[in-house]
Amino acid sequence: MFKRIGNLFKGFFGLFIGGLERKNPEALLDVEKENLREQIAKYNKGLAGHAALCERLISQTRALENEEKELHAKVVAHLRAGNKELAGQYALRHQQVKKEHGTIKSQMEEAEKTYKELLTARDVSVKAARDKIESLKRGINEAKIAQATAELNEMASGMIGEIGTAGDTLNRLEEIVREDKEKAAGRARVAKDSIDMSGITAKASEQSAMEDLALADFAAAEGIAIEKPVAADASSPSPGTSDSTKTMGPAQTE
Repeated sequence: MFKRIGNLFKGFFGLFIGGLERKNPEALLDVEKENLREQIAKYNKGLAGHAALCERLISQTRALENEEKELHAKVVAHLRAGNKELAGQYALRHQQVKKEHGTIKSQMEEAEKTYKELLTARDVSVKAARDKIESLKRGINEAKIAQATAELNEMASGMIGEIGTAGDTLNRLEEIVREDKEKAAGRARVAKDSIDMSGITAKASEQSAMEDLALADFAAAEGIAIEKPVAADASSPSPGTSDSTKTMGPAQTE
């Protein structure tokens, strides 16, 4: 019973976590990036230990190589000097060092080969993981774009489905606005036709007469002559008449 309840809670918890992961793929991707960095750090730590082993084997190989050369020289020198006993001791030591040098050198070469293989495996794995992360990042962005496009299409589809209702509302609104405009235009016309233009015309004539009187008083006070407009009548000369006919008063004789 308790096991079944535990499995039920695990199932609910898994569904909850799965829903969160589905809603926040960027967060899940960031977690995987952090895990990749930690794995690379651990791998590099182990790789550094292996590289240290390679360096130690290289140092031992060089030391044994130098010792082998020195023992070889001592064996030759003691043989030439007739020291057979010392030459035999150095020869035995030379044989042991040579054998150990060969073993250490083989181990060093194998360690170097393993190090290069581990380095290549790390680079390949890291590149594959990074390519996968970049692919997932592009996929998330494409999914967001597709989701936004789908939402816009759904909105457009909803608008098309409701366009009949919206059109009826707009038509009613247009009719209301037109009626209001016509009513306002009618009120303006009635108000204009109700204006008494006779009073306005009389007021304008009175204003013009007062302006002329004020101007005549000002000209008389300043001694300025004001020419009065000559009314055109039948006695006025025609355009073809000479200048002598325009002179008024008695005619002058020669």
